[in-house]
Amino acid sequence: MPLLDSPLNPTAHVTKALKIILRPLLNLLISHGITYPIFSEILKQMYVEIADTKFKLAGKVQSDSRLNFLTGIHRKDIKRLKNINVDDGIFSASPSLGAQLIAHWIGDPNFLDEQGTPIALPRSIKQGGEISFEGLVIAINNDIRSRVILDEWLHQNIVYLDKNDKVCLNQKAFIPENDFQQKAWFFGENISDHIAVSVHNLNSTQPPLFERAVYYDQLSSESVHELTELSEQLGMETLIKINSHALALQNQDKQKKDTSQRFRLGLYFYKSADKKTRPNKEKKD
Repeated sequence: MPLLDSPLNPTAHVTKALKIILRPLLNLLISHGITYPIFSEILKQMYVEIADTKFKLAGKVQSDSRLNFLTGIHRKDIKRLKNINVDDGIFSASPSLGAQLIAHWIGDPNFLDEQGTPIALPRSIKQGGEISFEGLVIAINNDIRSRVILDEWLHQNIVYLDKNDKVCLNQKAFIPENDFQQKAWFFGENISDHIAVSVHNLNSTQPPLFERAVYYDQLSSESVHELTELSEQLGMETLIKINSHALALQNQDKQKKDTSQRFRLGLYFYKSADKKTRPNKEKKD
């Protein structure tokens, strides 16, 4: 049996990758006062929850002894943790109302001009009919007044009022800068799906899911600035086109029986002054 740090053991490679993944995550945790004991308790909860639900044997009851074997967590802790709800209820299982409204505004052709840009909207249905800010809100959720959302969005600089008192979308403010809870929700959802794609491609013998990245080093700050602007421009064009097509397909699929599928396309751009060492290929004798 190879040792944990042996290059012949896949576990060693996963462990090294885990350390790389955890560095920015631990930076976040420490900066927000989430100490090791808190993180350790969360890990225990998640280990038990995932082992209990995702690693069952067909036709057999998932015993505490098997959970102890899978996770290495003591059976006394397992009994305690199985009665704890891991989801603390802070985040919902679906995108926020704000995210849905923005997706509809930038995806529905009725709310776009000839260039595909979100149009300025009259405040109320009385002023503009269904193609108004009030009409936009009612199309997604009629349980909350559009004025409440408008006031909050004006405060968060997601929208602004033009000289004709119409509501205009600030397209660079898709995620409110001051709404930490909503940013944290996107953080969890986006990173979770990105890791899920990577795990699928790492473990599965099935065709890989799409996951690509472009990496260059030895660049000047001017070059990185140019690449930043190009990435933002092309990235937003891609996301807006995919959003419009997905919204149209979702409307078509309302008539179908099985609409249980979901997808997420994510783009990111990261820049740093530190250089990463590329892995060396193992030499063969």
